[in-house]
This record gives sequence, C-alpha cells and structure tokens, in this order.
Amino acid sequence: MVDVVDPATRSRMMSGIRGKNTKPELLVRKYLHAQGLRFRLHVKDLPGKPDIVFAKYRSVVFVHGCFWHHHTGCKYATMPSSRVDFWINKFSGNVARDQYQSAALEGLGWRVFVIWECELQGSTKRLESLYSEVIKSINS
Repeated sequence: MVDVVDPATRSRMMSGIRGKNTKPELLVRKYLHAQGLRFRLHVKDLPGKPDIVFAKYRSVVFVHGCFWHHHTGCKYATMPSSRVDFWINKFSGNVARDQYQSAALEGLGWRVFVIWECELQGSTKRLESLYSEVIKSINS
C-alpha cells in the first residue's frame, strides 16, 4: 500500500508524536495527584525513565500507548500495511525493551505497574484499581 501523504508531511506528523506528557499520562497523573499521591516524573536514573515514580515507596508506573508498545489483543495495536518488516522490528524492539526495563527495575527492588492507553477510555475503574495497587504496595 502506498502512503497517502508525501514523505515530508509524514515526517512532520511522526515528529509531533510525544514521548512524554501524553494525554493518557496526564490523565493518570491528574487522578493519582487528586487522590493525594505525590510523585516524580521521568526519573532519568532509573531504567526506562518511568512515567511516574514513587521514590519513597520504590514503585513506578509506566503509561503505555497501545500502538507503540503493541498491547497484545488490543484493537489499537494495529500493524501498518506499508513497510511491514520495519514495523515488526520496531514493535518487537519496543516490547523487548519494555520487558527488559521492567525486569531491571524489579531486580533493583522496584515495583512496576503498567497501565495501557485503552484501559483509560470511558471509565475510571482502571485508575481506581491502579490507585489501590499503588496504595497496597506502599503499605506492604
């Protein structure tokens, strides 16, 4: 399949995709802050620069986009129809890096929580369960 936009437009579009402070991440941060939790953001000293860090409790939260982190079984984890080999390598690399970073954090004694973009749509149930999981990790 041929791309519907020219390479310069596609490049501009792709460069506008954020790596930090995404809408799902801001939603999670706003909810957790409203619940009284305080945290740091994107700590560079930790593997993977987690999106949300509860340093005092050695817990981190990654907010993953379903497309970029290829959420298994999710309708948003689609495969582009052009340059399939590139995208297969890109997604498998992202998934492998996510697994490596989580294992590295756990090896350092950190608790790792992952929340997916699709889990945030239409309901606060996943935010409530994330909050409960974080509180449970704090109290244990």
